[in-house]
Amino acid sequence: METQIHIPIPFLFNPLKHYLPFIRSFAASRTMSVNDPRLKDLTREIKHIGSRVMDIYKGSLTMDEIFDEIIYYLESKCLLSQSGYMAWIGRDSRDFRIITLSDGSRWTLKYHDNATRFVHIFPTRSGPHSFRTKANTLKSAILYLAVIGKDYVTDADLNAARTLAGLSPVGNVADAEAVTEMIEIIRSL
Repeated sequence: METQIHIPIPFLFNPLKHYLPFIRSFAASRTMSVNDPRLKDLTREIKHIGSRVMDIYKGSLTMDEIFDEIIYYLESKCLLSQSGYMAWIGRDSRDFRIITLSDGSRWTLKYHDNATRFVHIFPTRSGPHSFRTKANTLKSAILYLAVIGKDYVTDADLNAARTLAGLSPVGNVADAEAVTEMIEIIRSL
């Protein structure tokens, strides 16, 4: 999968936060050593993941299929203009709508105050074909896979990956388990 993608207008969508096939491809395409000068670029790229929790889609639809189905839904309801969409969804940060796609996955739609990218989309919390994770867990897993890459994961290696992202060392077993599980999810096909 190509990691340089085109998100069609009017969507605001971050596949590095919300689309597992993209996350897998991203981590695999960024393998490097700890001394690689590209490491600075990698750490800058993963900062776009943010610092909160997020939901990641793990279903079988491609990004293009997701975009097409949401566009079709919006077109069928005459909601592709910014003003029409804003009136339907609301402007407040707490306003959203949820729609269901052909595979049963549920997607949250929000308004984003931007002239061209006003439809913010992401998988719903605890929806079919999605799971929730912390941003720092995902960052740690991506850095581990790209830079450390060992099959057997140790706390020392996890902490080395976290240090690259400017994160504190894994302090408890639950945090270490969450990162290890995320590594395995990204590795699995």
